[in-house]
Amino acid sequence: MNIAYLSAGSNMGNREAYLREAAIRLNSLPGTELDRLSSIYETDPVGYEDQAAFLNMVFRLRTTLGAEALLDVCLGIEAEIGRVRTVRWGPRVCDLDILLFNDDTVKTEKLTVPHPRMHERAFVLVPLLEVDPGLSESLKKRFPGFPGVDLKDGIRVYKSVKGPAAFLEGK
Repeated sequence: MNIAYLSAGSNMGNREAYLREAAIRLNSLPGTELDRLSSIYETDPVGYEDQAAFLNMVFRLRTTLGAEALLDVCLGIEAEIGRVRTVRWGPRVCDLDILLFNDDTVKTEKLTVPHPRMHERAFVLVPLLEVDPGLSESLKKRFPGFPGVDLKDGIRVYKSVKGPAAFLEGK
């Protein structure tokens, strides 16, 4: 069984509903279980800043899928929910990124794991470390100077989540 940490974000429409829909679709995959998730955070946009604030959270999955197969599934879920890729780092209804996959290092044409900029983004690190505080030590080894960002800058708790089952049910 593989363990994957995914970042989920949305800054268009009903942002929380899009995050929930992504979680439901991931959890319904054969051989996959969403077993932990973070609170929902509202975050300032990074990169292309002339856009609405994001809602972000992190999911931990147990899955039989390999890393590239999981990436393909994530891209399919984004498209099914309505993501249209136009501007890099621009507005989106759903964004799913694989942050970590087991303790693997993956570098292919399609996928780089660990996510190459995760250590520079509070909107990734804060929810990731909420889901699994024990990751801090391994991230320090992988990313010199970790964390590469102020973990309080541009990020606010939007909503606490009472576990995967409650979140999937809309509670």
